[in-house]
Amino acid sequence: MSDVVLHADHLIAGYIPGINILNGCTMEVQDGELIGIIGPNGAGKSTFLKALFGLVPVTEGTVTLAGEDITNLRADQLVRRGVGFVPQTNNVFPSLTILENMEMGAFQAPKKINEQFDRIVEIFPVLGERRNQRCASLSGGERQMVAMARALMMDPKVLLLDEPSAGLSPMRQDETFLRTRAINKTGVTVIMVEQNARRCLQIADRGYVLDQGTTAYSGTGQELLHDPKVIELYLGTLGA
Repeated sequence: MSDVVLHADHLIAGYIPGINILNGCTMEVQDGELIGIIGPNGAGKSTFLKALFGLVPVTEGTVTLAGEDITNLRADQLVRRGVGFVPQTNNVFPSLTILENMEMGAFQAPKKINEQFDRIVEIFPVLGERRNQRCASLSGGERQMVAMARALMMDPKVLLLDEPSAGLSPMRQDETFLRTRAINKTGVTVIMVEQNARRCLQIADRGYVLDQGTTAYSGTGQELLHDPKVIELYLGTLGA
């Protein structure tokens, strides 16, 4: 089995001191995996991703990246170490062009911009064709594409995606899942939080179910898709 690239060990975290959203989340991710995180609203899924990326303070527990402790490091430090993050909302600079947004993704390594841009538009060819278009004029699905591409500009080892299909039409949702898998196949480890639980588990190597800030279930994507308890408790109320 591949080496562990990211390990979160019993994370306790929250936005307000003394009020915890995460209550002992644990997750181990192997190099090259696509991990899906599902669960009911308020389970702590997005908070978990933000805690991994230093946006929510971890008060107990540790996060390691390839064996290095990265708990509570700043987002810019994590980007330099190989972690990318795509938030659910406000994830592009609308007044900038597609190219300028992607350049912002590599502002810490400007010499990489041309090489990385050429590589990434192989996954997102429409971005190369429309590189000079301002993001304010893009649809939600197109903005999501730009946000994912921008996060890839620093060539991350691990990409964190927070609800990438949220608010998109069914067709755009499916395109997003296909692109996510395509990114993963280039060697990038992907950890994805999703409300579209069934579709997420269909493409995931492994999945975790979060509930009330803890890890309730884990297994391969197919195991969770067909687990009677997961179906009864979660898949029946989450997006089909």
